Amino acid sequence: MTRASLDKQPHEVAAMFDDVAARYDLTNDVLSLGQSRLWRREVDRAVAARPAERVLDLAAGTGTSSQPMARTGAYVVPCDFSTGMLQEGKKRQPWLPFTAGDAMRLPFADDVFDAVTISFGLRNVQDTAAALGELYRVTKPGGRVVICEFSHPTWAPFRTVYTEYLMRALPPVARAVSSSPDAYVYLAESIRAWPDQPALAALLQQAGWAKVAWRDLTGGIVALHRGTKPAA
Repeated sequence: MTRASLDKQPHEVAAMFDDVAARYDLTNDVLSLGQSRLWRREVDRAVAARPAERVLDLAAGTGTSSQPMARTGAYVVPCDFSTGMLQEGKKRQPWLPFTAGDAMRLPFADDVFDAVTISFGLRNVQDTAAALGELYRVTKPGGRVVICEFSHPTWAPFRTVYTEYLMRALPPVARAVSSSPDAYVYLAESIRAWPDQPALAALLQQAGWAKVAWRDLTGGIVALHRGTKPAA
């Protein structure tokens, strides 16, 4: 299995990411024209991990997003349901506590993390509301969530150009640089089908998160949503 369908069956999505694990980070850098590094820096700033804090990095893949947070002295748990991604990450960063877990049934107790974050993984979860509820469950009262996900460009002419890139230019570029180019056809389709910024903010609020806000990056290609779990 190299390509999942948009009904996002967990075993299909996990198998797809297993297939692309070895070259995933390089492919993302190429397809995003280098913007993925900027987006990761903004996530790191938004999470603002501090020494001795516990941080869950969900859909962490190979742990690229976990490294800068761990360097602050926080205890960062990279979690993913792709064993291929986890194995690749463990080879690169053996000191990180990589953990296998499904976003809809996280293997953690209630109220244990000071911050939870997920970058470019929420749209691959079959039940978005369930995942947001699980993130809420494992976060301490007063803790915070940061979600970085592809979104909808805010300027209509740019949105048209961007959609054309996703559906026409991205697949041939992926064929040139990826070990499993069909997976990137699914990724393009999943980006186009994903809710816009206000819709995702509403889902966060429905899951119980307070002080929900978002900031657009790169003209709305990506949005950074944040929220807080109300203090007890």
